[in-house]
Amino acid sequence: MTIIERIIQHILNHPIHPLIVHFPIALSGAALFFILLALWKKSKILEQVAFANIALAAVSTLVAEVIGMVDNRINYGGNAPNYQWKIVFASLLLVVTALLSITRWRNPDLMYRKSTKIYYIAAYFVAFAICGILGILGSIIMYGGF
Repeated sequence: MTIIERIIQHILNHPIHPLIVHFPIALSGAALFFILLALWKKSKILEQVAFANIALAAVSTLVAEVIGMVDNRINYGGNAPNYQWKIVFASLLLVVTALLSITRWRNPDLMYRKSTKIYYIAAYFVAFAICGILGILGSIIMYGGF
């Protein structure tokens, strides 16, 4: 078997979830970064970049969650450590990012109204915090732990 055949064989037998899960984490982190930068610089374009990142985080969260459930069934017989909590927090992340994206899409001035600004920015922090919890739970599956 050539090296190329071995690489392809390894890719086909490797769980996909650990590769995909980094997208919602990175996109949520980038969204938080850009919303804070937009707040600091009072920049509409940076707020739009934050919005684009959080919208992509919502889509990638859905993909990561579905693939995670499939990988759990295939690789752990449906019993990966803390899998129930991973599903709960991944679903919560999906709800937060999707609602934030839809709300912002329908109301482009959320960042610029006093009545909604704090909630809008707080939602980015919540999404990123949920990613942190999911990362800890995922590391327990990969490396063991409590």
